[in-house]
Amino acid sequence: MKSDVLIIGAGGAGLVAAISAHESGAKVRVITKEYPTRSQTSMAQGGINAALSNAGEDSIEAHIKNTLKSAHGIANEEAVNFLCQSAPKAIEWLDSIGVCFSRTKESKIAQRKLGGASAACACYAQDYTGLKILHTLYDKCLSLGIEILNEKYLLDYIVEDDRVYGAIVLDIRTGEVQRYESSSLIIATGGYSRIYDKYSTNSNSTTGDGLAAAIRGGARVSDMEFIQFHPTALKNSSVLISESARGAGGFLLNSKGERFVNELLPRDEVARAINDEILRSEDIFLDIRHLGEEFINEELPQERKLAKLYENVDPVYDLIPIKPVAHYTMGGIEVDKNSSTRIKGLYAAGECANHRVHGANRLGGNSLLELVVFGKQAGVNAALYAKNFDKSLDDATQLSIDKNFISKVRAFSNEIDFYKIREELGDMFYTKVGISRKKESLESSLIHVKDLLSKVHLMGVSDKSKIYNTNLIEFLEFKNMLEISRLVLKGAIARNESRGSHFREDYPNEDEKFKMHTIVDKDGVVS
Repeated sequence: MKSDVLIIGAGGAGLVAAISAHESGAKVRVITKEYPTRSQTSMAQGGINAALSNAGEDSIEAHIKNTLKSAHGIANEEAVNFLCQSAPKAIEWLDSIGVCFSRTKESKIAQRKLGGASAACACYAQDYTGLKILHTLYDKCLSLGIEILNEKYLLDYIVEDDRVYGAIVLDIRTGEVQRYESSSLIIATGGYSRIYDKYSTNSNSTTGDGLAAAIRGGARVSDMEFIQFHPTALKNSSVLISESARGAGGFLLNSKGERFVNELLPRDEVARAINDEILRSEDIFLDIRHLGEEFINEELPQERKLAKLYENVDPVYDLIPIKPVAHYTMGGIEVDKNSSTRIKGLYAAGECANHRVHGANRLGGNSLLELVVFGKQAGVNAALYAKNFDKSLDDATQLSIDKNFISKVRAFSNEIDFYKIREELGDMFYTKVGISRKKESLESSLIHVKDLLSKVHLMGVSDKSKIYNTNLIEFLEFKNMLEISRLVLKGAIARNESRGSHFREDYPNEDEKFKMHTIVDKDGVVS
């Protein structure tokens, strides 16, 4: 089962990487635990940034400046320059493969202004931008005959002498542990904000599996403490209401009907302003009524549907009750300017990777751009690596290790209900490791997480079957979430300052001596 390039994850970054690697001449295989069209990319609604000068106000220089400003001083300027300069070509490519962007009356790609931007530079497709991009990428992969294997859960990467040889997965359909060899491998498994459980806009699958496996394999992660809270999620469900609603002119109101913040400030500032109001016992609402039914149906149809479905309010006539929840994780696997990790042949792209373009706070509209730009780069470089280094590993040690591990997990007792613990972990992270943090709460949370890790063997599965054992998959995800939670807390405790999305009540100001990246290895050592 060997391929030139093996890609773990079939969201936007994974599919872009697959197309690029295929067009570079590599034999590509994509493995995903769900299905491509269910990936988190589909939930990126607002737009994708690029300076196209359609409105005559934006520029690549402004895009770079806005990105660096949002990053609060710890983005890599070279990487940001590359991202922003590549943006127009990225849009041109997406347009060429059939992404149905909304258009102006002059038939140019329509753009809107998102939070933190100085001009309208976010290209959009109504409020379904990520979904339209994802479906187009999937169609392109199918047309190229790229092999995509669904319902394969990542267990570990095969690493020997600091070089990757493939991955070990659990086939969800059969319960069998399988080995997939490759000459190079791309991690595109998304972020980890589901550690906040019900306080996240993300799907249930964003549990940090690719990062946890990378750490176990010897890669490093960085900036794990930087977790962006989106200002406008529906109050009762945490379903995302796109920034496009504020970009179109929506207002944020408290219970008194007062506007209390500039709605288009960077997300960290808006989220903190909302949180401050909530702590004063205010309810918070998004108001788009003044935009009118015709505009809402044309530009924001999904937001209207979501508000009606999950909150039983119609935003044409009613205020939308909202709250800030975890949305995007700026931290991730350490990669260099070629999207390569410290393990030879192992690459990463998308939200799971830290290309150091977001720093302490991602600029709205840059997530979709990142997965196109760096997904392409990872695909090209992984294909080149595979072409120049095609060595097999005869040793089946990792396969044996993971088979034994799954057997042990099936034998774990389940005297502690990990579903209940998972929910409690989410509650703890939202209140103690959320928008506002302090030393005592972070340290007590770390002690609790370490205690939970020591009791994992008591949190086994009640379903002992092999076929479609979702109980087992959810336990494995939970174990990864605990490992990721520990690293987030280690980074947050080490950063004694407030910077971007990381706000410390006990250190409310930025400190120059922390103008650096927090790097954590598998032993939890912070450097």
